[in-house]
Amino acid sequence: MEVIPNVYLISGTVVNCYLIAEPDGLTLIDTGLPSYESKIRKTITALGYTLQDLKNILLTHSDGDHVGSLAALKASSGAKVYASAIEAQAIEAGIPSRKGRLNWIGKILHFPISRFFKAAPCKVDHILTPGQDLPILERLWVVPTPGHTPGHISFYSAAAKILFAGDSVRSAYGKLICSSGKFTWNEKDAFDSMRLQEAMKPQTVCVGHGPVIRNAVMKFESPA
Repeated sequence: MEVIPNVYLISGTVVNCYLIAEPDGLTLIDTGLPSYESKIRKTITALGYTLQDLKNILLTHSDGDHVGSLAALKASSGAKVYASAIEAQAIEAGIPSRKGRLNWIGKILHFPISRFFKAAPCKVDHILTPGQDLPILERLWVVPTPGHTPGHISFYSAAAKILFAGDSVRSAYGKLICSSGKFTWNEKDAFDSMRLQEAMKPQTVCVGHGPVIRNAVMKFESPA
């Protein structure tokens, strides 16, 4: 699905990825589960490109449902991988950057499905810093959005008024909801990050989980 001109949603039952097509190559934001490699390849081919046109892979954070296909895609495309310093360390070790706050029952229930979220370690080529600009969608700003994980980042294009939010927020019932719960590293930081995103007044918000939110200015979750 085309979100805005030259920005495409690659959706699945678990998580979303986003593909940006520009004259000098393709940029992928997050890579989904290990099983998403085929889906991403097919999307690239359907748009008239080859995997070798994939030049950049930008990562919001190190959770396995966002970096699961990273190692395979990097190996087959030669794309450069970008992440924050904290998340890069976890990605290169093949682990999340924080542990879930599960009780013993939660750990037992989570164990059978955890193998589907296991990502292979992968080298990160470039460390992104808050406020850095990338020459994508005119200027793509690296937004610090810790909370869901300690080094979580988002990406914002002021020219296109589009925010790639990763798991800093999710969408449901037409609203943007702050990251919370057992897999959120710091809920206060997550809420502060959401307020920062809201202040940028994005028109379109692309989340990791849930539908893309359009006319998003007034759709961020209100304070409790």
